[in-house]
Amino acid sequence: MIKRFIRRVLGLGGRSPQRVPPERHGIAPEAISPGARKVCEALRGAGFAAYVVGGAVRDLLLGIAPKDYDVATDARPEQIKPLFRRAHIIGRRFRLVHVIMGHETVEVSTFRAADLETVEKDEHGRVLRDNVFGSLEEDARRRDFSINALYYDPGSGEIIDYHGGLADLRKRVLRVIGDPETRYREDPVRMLRAVRMSAKLGFTLDPATRAPVRRLAGLIEHVPAARVFDEMLKLLLSGHASACVRQLRDEGLHKGLLPLLDMILEQPLGERFVTLALAQTDERVRTDRPVSPAFLFAALLWHQVLAAWKARQARGERSLPALEAAMDEILDAQCEKLAITRKLTATMREIWALQPRFEQRSGQRPHRLLEHPRFRMGYDFLALRAASGEVPAELEAWWRTYQDADLETRRAMLLPETGPRKRRRRRRRKPAAAPQAGPEG
Repeated sequence: MIKRFIRRVLGLGGRSPQRVPPERHGIAPEAISPGARKVCEALRGAGFAAYVVGGAVRDLLLGIAPKDYDVATDARPEQIKPLFRRAHIIGRRFRLVHVIMGHETVEVSTFRAADLETVEKDEHGRVLRDNVFGSLEEDARRRDFSINALYYDPGSGEIIDYHGGLADLRKRVLRVIGDPETRYREDPVRMLRAVRMSAKLGFTLDPATRAPVRRLAGLIEHVPAARVFDEMLKLLLSGHASACVRQLRDEGLHKGLLPLLDMILEQPLGERFVTLALAQTDERVRTDRPVSPAFLFAALLWHQVLAAWKARQARGERSLPALEAAMDEILDAQCEKLAITRKLTATMREIWALQPRFEQRSGQRPHRLLEHPRFRMGYDFLALRAASGEVPAELEAWWRTYQDADLETRRAMLLPETGPRKRRRRRRRKPAAAPQAGPEG
């Protein structure tokens, strides 16, 4: 009785789904990936229900090619795994099965339920453990947004819609299922997801979905840093990073993620630099070119490193040790919030450390820099600095020409030595050994 009352208060009462036939939604069976179709066929052949769900259905309805496919079923993980030759059970909070079909990995999840009596939460309302299986209706209720709670039935070709997701797609509105504040408290990362999805799809946030975000933004600080980092990476590599970062600021969410972002964007050079970096990343994602997360984070944090570096030099510290200390200072502050991996921070440090070396264009230094394994990434970073007006365009043009020139042209391009030449240390000769006496001496 108490459970039913709570469900009514939260707007989670049972409802009849809308079943939309193929002729009304337009998704042809062959539009579903071969791997997802085979997974559904195998599950249905074993007597289980199986639906393509979530982002793949949403994207197909929007005319976007899905990057991956998820399948929802009433089969338990231990029942799913034996049906496939290559399948792995993963996850702690809730177990999933990854089924590998050729080059495609299909994620298969068992219908989930929210057991309001047994779910474990922290003092802020964040769900810590809820490994409870349920029905199709309960699984739909557990989804975050209405447009992600659409189920495609490969058998009948119908789309099953419990929460008005099809209507929201037509209106291009992003709406949380259930009470927004409760859902954000259960998982604060949903607020970041709302920003990412609305920016990526060009959707408007439903007023009720948007209303609590600024007030609850601080809850993100209680989410494990690794989860926040994963979501930020998705946001920055979505192909709509510029729009996402602007919306993060508009909704007041950036303070728990990149606390120095406001300071960066208040500086004319810093704002132009970050804007160019995000636009460049978006363009690479949209044209299917490789993107380096390390390069992007290096760009986002560069002006803070630069400010700390200059401040240390003004206090009398030598240039290179001051740069090393500035990198440590900024990375320590950011990694605490974002859990940036060591692999990424190592690359970020290399990119930053190469920048002063581009100033050196005499002797053997340019040739040695050209042979550095991170030269290309460092040069692209220099080009970004030049485009933003931070360094002279002539410096970037010199390196652009130098790297493609032949040996004679490179020699002719070298600048004369301007600094004091280091005195070569003369090697001290060892004293000659005294002649040894012969056998007759």
